[in-house]
Amino acid sequence: MPSSDPRLGNWLRDAPLTDHTLVALVGFPSDEGVRRNGGRPGAAAGPTAIRDVLWRMTPDARDPAPFVALLDRAADLGDVDVTGDLEADQARLGAVVGRLLARGVVPVVLGGGHETAYGHFLGWVETGRPVHALNWDAHADVRPLVDGRGHSGSPFRQMLDHPSGLCTGVTVAGLHPWRVAADHARVPTAVVWAEDLTASRAEALVGALDGPTLASFDLDAVDAAPGVSAPGVGGISAAVWLRAAAACGRSPDVRSVDVVELSPAHDIGGRTAALAALTVWHVLRGLAAREAGAGPGVP
Repeated sequence: MPSSDPRLGNWLRDAPLTDHTLVALVGFPSDEGVRRNGGRPGAAAGPTAIRDVLWRMTPDARDPAPFVALLDRAADLGDVDVTGDLEADQARLGAVVGRLLARGVVPVVLGGGHETAYGHFLGWVETGRPVHALNWDAHADVRPLVDGRGHSGSPFRQMLDHPSGLCTGVTVAGLHPWRVAADHARVPTAVVWAEDLTASRAEALVGALDGPTLASFDLDAVDAAPGVSAPGVGGISAAVWLRAAAACGRSPDVRSVDVVELSPAHDIGGRTAALAALTVWHVLRGLAAREAGAGPGVP
């Protein structure tokens, strides 16, 4: 690849974790939780599809230096080994996320179904640190367990009910009032409905965070995204979604991120894969700005 045309894959492909790493990608190729929740299987292929697009993207052409500086300190740890035993797989993801958090590295988890988010949270349990969950989603994902087992529709209920008490609350932004039961909409600590979620409201929501936060981006919140486990219409615009991703990257309170529910087999022309990769790109761009403003060190 000519130096005049650098791509993210030049930095991220097989990039190892080092003492200088600031951000690390990790895939969670699971859709067992989607199956349990009656959704369309296929999200297990999400991490590979996200990387395929992300690696072809360039650093921000408007101001590449901060982005390149971040990429120089980025790692890609590959995918967590997934066996189909969802609870064991989530614990395995939690162990990886926990080790990264303990090192001061920002994990960016590539899902997988939204069961990814509970494994993501278990990383915080590994560290014993309290955390608030900020869920960008069309659904509250606080459904009851099925036969005592979690699924893609239950991760935030599981966080709130975890015996550690480490989940300090859940905010869901982008909720569709026609896709969530009223009782479920009352479970999160705070709700922002899709029709109220402007770009300025999204940025203000992130700006008001006050303490360690995990951010979870469920692609089905975006209007008419085809390649997701539970497609819908009437969601938030891609522009608002990407502003939210960049804001989370910039925020020193957001210490970990996941991007979930890409189902490549149901995509059309790679549009949703591009959206997923661009979500990660905006998170990285925000992190680059965070680091450029804060100087050396970890968030």
